[in-house]
Amino acid sequence: MRAILIFLASLVCATAVAQTTYPARPVRFIVPSAAGGGTDIIARAISLKLAESLGQPFVVENRPGAGQMIGIELAAKSPADGYTILMAASTLAINPIMYKHVSYDPLRDFAPITQAATLANVIVVHPSLPVKSIAELIAYAKQRPGQLNFASAGIGTSPQMSIELLKSMAGIDMVHIPYKGTAPGVVDLLAGQVLVMAPNLLTALPHIKAGKLRALAVTSVRRSEGLPDVPTVAESGLAGYDSTQWYGVLAPAGTPKEIVARLHEAIVHALRDPEVGKRLAADGAEAVGSGPEEFAAFIKSETEKWARVATAAGIKPE
Repeated sequence: MRAILIFLASLVCATAVAQTTYPARPVRFIVPSAAGGGTDIIARAISLKLAESLGQPFVVENRPGAGQMIGIELAAKSPADGYTILMAASTLAINPIMYKHVSYDPLRDFAPITQAATLANVIVVHPSLPVKSIAELIAYAKQRPGQLNFASAGIGTSPQMSIELLKSMAGIDMVHIPYKGTAPGVVDLLAGQVLVMAPNLLTALPHIKAGKLRALAVTSVRRSEGLPDVPTVAESGLAGYDSTQWYGVLAPAGTPKEIVARLHEAIVHALRDPEVGKRLAADGAEAVGSGPEEFAAFIKSETEKWARVATAAGIKPE
C-alpha cells in the first residue's frame, strides 16, 4: 500500500513539474506543406506569439509532399513529450479517404489541441480563360469535357476537394493536376500552365488584387471579408455548396493532458491577439480556438463528410 501511495505521489509531482517547466527547450512545429501556403502562414503567425508567451522558440519546419502525409506521419511518429506539434489542414481528415495506405489515423494517432482557423477557398481562373462566373465556367466545361485542367495542393487536399464537389454538383468533367503544395500550383496557374484552381484566400488574395487571377466565387457558406464583392458558389447557382478549409494544431497521441492544456491555452491566447486576428482577417481567415474534445469531434465529422463527397464523385482510394 505504501509503495502504491509513493508511486501515485510521484505521478502528481511529475505532473506538477511538467506544468511548471514546460517548455524547457525549443518546440518543433511541423507544417506538412511548402512555405507560403495557408498552413505555413497561420503556423508562423501563431508560433511568434507562442514563443512570447511560453518563453521558448516554436520552430516551424516545412515537410511537404505526398498530399501532406510526409509531415503528418513525421509528427505522428514523434515522441509524445510536447516538443513536436503539428499544424494540420483539412487534408488530415481527407487522406484516409483518398489513399489505400495511410500510416496514420487522424484521431487515434494524435491528441487534438485546437482548431485554429477556418478559411474559404476561392475558385480562380487564369485571365486567359474566357469565363467570369461559376455559371460561365460550368457552361465552358460542359462544352469541353475532360479538356479543362485544374491544379491542387496535392491529392486529397482541400483545393482538390473544393473542385471535386463543384464537379459533382455541376455534372462537369475537368482533369486534376496535383502539386506538392498550394504555392507551387499557384505558380503554374499564374503562368497559364493550368487554368483553374481553388486555393485558399491567404495564398490567392494578393494575386487577385493584382489582377493576375480572376476570382469567380468563394467556397464558404458566407461571403469572405477579404473578398466581399465575390459571391459564394451557392449564390452562383449551386445551392448547398460548402467547402471551407480549416487548420488545427495537434500533438502526437499520448502527449500529457497537462501539456495539451497548456498549449491549448497559449494557442487560444495567440489567436485572440489583435495582431494575429488582424493578420488572419486581412487574408480572409477566421480564428476559432475550439477545445480539444470539440476539435476531435469536428475532425470525425469532416472525415465522414468528405467520404460522402468522394463516393458521389466516384473517387476511389489510390
